[in-house]
Amino acid sequence: MRHPVRLISFGILATLGSSASFAGAALAQTASCTPIETRPTTAAGRPAAHPGQTRTCAVTSRTAFDVVVVAEGLEHPWAVEPLPGGDLLVTEKPGRMRIVSANGRVGDPIEGVLPVVYRVQGGLLDVALSPSFENDRTIYWSFTEPRPDSSNTGTSVARGVLSQDRRRLEQVSVIFRSEPGHRLPGHFGSRLVFGPDGMLYVTLGERFSPESRARAQQVDNHFGKIVRIRPDGGIPDDNPFVSQGGAAREVWSYGHRNVQAAAFDAEGRLWEIEHGPAGGDELNLVQKGKNYGWPHATYGQDYSGKPYPNTTTTRDGTEQPVYYWDPVIAPSGAQFYSGSAFPEWRGNLFIGGLASARLVRVVLDNGHVVGEEHLLVDRRPRVRDVRQGPDGALYLVTDQQNGELLKLVPR
Repeated sequence: MRHPVRLISFGILATLGSSASFAGAALAQTASCTPIETRPTTAAGRPAAHPGQTRTCAVTSRTAFDVVVVAEGLEHPWAVEPLPGGDLLVTEKPGRMRIVSANGRVGDPIEGVLPVVYRVQGGLLDVALSPSFENDRTIYWSFTEPRPDSSNTGTSVARGVLSQDRRRLEQVSVIFRSEPGHRLPGHFGSRLVFGPDGMLYVTLGERFSPESRARAQQVDNHFGKIVRIRPDGGIPDDNPFVSQGGAAREVWSYGHRNVQAAAFDAEGRLWEIEHGPAGGDELNLVQKGKNYGWPHATYGQDYSGKPYPNTTTTRDGTEQPVYYWDPVIAPSGAQFYSGSAFPEWRGNLFIGGLASARLVRVVLDNGHVVGEEHLLVDRRPRVRDVRQGPDGALYLVTDQQNGELLKLVPR
């Protein structure tokens, strides 16, 4: 497939509301600002725990930018990972991994990718480069793998070495398998992020069923967890539950619903953005061994419109989200921006929006959200992933049958 790079839109793309004032490099929230969200809440009767936890000030970028279609014709792309030199590694959910050149040429599928169960939310999912990729050429990816009981599946992580001609993966091995497997074909989580400690953090969903949902509160399994492993799949000695009898030793944090967005900030802190139920997407600052509440504490409700039984918005022993969305954005993919192409955006968090069909820009100051902007609302893309390239541009993939690889560049 060959698709020429083409420019498809110009200038600042629409945002909701007005801008807040600047305070140095950060945005200061004001009492008179226009909130980013003005629609009625989905989950009524669930007020925020503190001001600014939801519906913060709308802000507007001052930097003009264009959106370029780098490639199209991708089948449900799930992740994009920039390679050194400007090319991009892209996964397609049916089980293909490709390299897209900087000029838009879509390469043939890379050989050596392990078989996946491509069903509903399952398939080939995230991809990440080894922190020392330029030396070891190692690639990590997550995928939905069948388990010994063929009715069950689970999220697994594999690694392999990209051949010099970039046509195949060699020395392929599975380094992590989430346990136990489950019959339902959803909530696989599956973002892969390397921390400044050199460890691999893997986000996992709670697989949606009432029984697996309840197990998100137990640390003897991988449902609704973020796990931390060594690059070879080994378990670090300083994981929080490594010495607790009966615990899954890989667990780093628990009480999550379905985490499909995660990123480290410039201070080395891990942030995750997870799919909540109706009216309950969350931005969390992840800390070692902490409980993030699901399903006991949530700002959302069941898709039927009824509250979940015995749930509250706050509960002793659980962490509050830094921020939440109601209505939801359906988050997938995240990137803290640190490039030179958009100086105004440095330190901002970008989050892909699926059902909301937009790119969400979040402005943080001292660990609090002080501004939010919604980009690409005129195009309505299902943004599955967002990554910063070595050129400082932002690259997005859209989750659709005829998926696109997009590039945001300053005008």
